[in-house]
Amino acid sequence: MDTALPKENEQIIETAVTFLNASGLSTPAILAEPSMPTHRCVILCHGFLSDKQSRTNRRLTELLVPQGIATFRFDWYGMGESQQHFPNMTIKECQDQLDAAFQLLQERGMNRLGLVGSSFGGLLAILAAPNQPTLQALGLKCPVVDFPEVLRMEFGSDAMARWKSTNHIPNIVGNGSPVPLHYGFYEECLTYDAYAALPRIQAPTLVVHGDQDELIPRPQIERLLTTLTTTKQLKLIEGADHQFGRPEEFRLMTTHLAQWMGKYLASP
Repeated sequence: MDTALPKENEQIIETAVTFLNASGLSTPAILAEPSMPTHRCVILCHGFLSDKQSRTNRRLTELLVPQGIATFRFDWYGMGESQQHFPNMTIKECQDQLDAAFQLLQERGMNRLGLVGSSFGGLLAILAAPNQPTLQALGLKCPVVDFPEVLRMEFGSDAMARWKSTNHIPNIVGNGSPVPLHYGFYEECLTYDAYAALPRIQAPTLVVHGDQDELIPRPQIERLLTTLTTTKQLKLIEGADHQFGRPEEFRLMTTHLAQWMGKYLASP
């Protein structure tokens, strides 16, 4: 189901899209296209407890569409405008969402696809990339590789114990009340090995990371880079934390990702 959305910038035509995954899960999304038809598109995957309208997703759209590259952004299970209940989210459901996004775009004639994953979205991007033959470029912004390790380090042992007993996690994006999420999500995460997926990725991969990232351990990024066997590059932004909060850090991060997509999605 598509619904045209108004857009001030005439170069960007945004359309609200609802698509279904294999299990029938309905996902809200936005397809942003240039005025001229294109067969190139970048799927934008937001982070944990964020949504498709994240600052990074919107800025990348502003940078890519004028280059003739469409973008497709959607909400993970239970986040943003998703109608699902966040406490029940699973990695498997999110994987199915991303697979369905690839299928939808291919059905629309997009045969040169890029993928950008931010933090948690980076984890899903790593897991999906080996199975997508139309993927021409992969961008990873401060990606999570070992999510269980990140959760343990961020929450601490006491909060992990409370999560197991209460099915609530600390609100890591604010000072509000604890967030309901079944502890089974953590147990499911333990069954995934993103490092094992890395050698099977064939798309050229860019990693953008802040050297002051407080959430993603640097050894995860170093192991990611050594495990990748495809064309790869690291852009380490001096002084940047996980949010790339300063204007120049944010500009560098989004510019690097947009340039990488433009380079590798160019028609052969």
